[in-house]
Amino acid sequence: MSSPLAQSIADLSSVDESKRLAAASDIYRLGRAIAGSAVSEWWADRELSALLHGPNPAITVGIAVQRDTFGHIRVANGTPRLADVPPDQDAEEFELDFVGGISLDILTTREPGGSGAIAKYLARFGEGIQQVEYRCSNLERATEILKKEFRVAPVYPETRAGTDGTRVNFFLVPSPDGDKVLIELYELQSRG
Repeated sequence: MSSPLAQSIADLSSVDESKRLAAASDIYRLGRAIAGSAVSEWWADRELSALLHGPNPAITVGIAVQRDTFGHIRVANGTPRLADVPPDQDAEEFELDFVGGISLDILTTREPGGSGAIAKYLARFGEGIQQVEYRCSNLERATEILKKEFRVAPVYPETRAGTDGTRVNFFLVPSPDGDKVLIELYELQSRG
């Protein structure tokens, strides 16, 4: 493993619980930092900040991994439930929650080498932080604000079905270093 991030991803499948927690903490901190620099201006917009549950937003860092890594991480962490991913999306995922509010989504492709978003990410970048997710209370309104006030267009023209019954959209947000960060906004559906 050549990078600290690659080592942290590998350590998520350690038999040592403290090693897994340290790895999750490092990945989460890095994901939040990457996204934080890209979305820092969003918090100045009072309405958008409220929609994203600021000043303490619910954030999940999504990492894309190869299928074998996915299996090793899942087994090492007690075989958490696989999320219900819509069939049109080429992904499998599960969530890991650790003390201190650390939340990770572990993602892989159903079809290695396929044309799905996760397969393309893995082919281009290898294992790594693929997205950072923010819970949102009104996805349509947040999208309107992002388009009008921040000139950030959604990846999809309309919100779409997400994992476990959520509604989602994605935004490629420029970061100060000239890269782009994939931000997922998700809205929980009421169970009424």
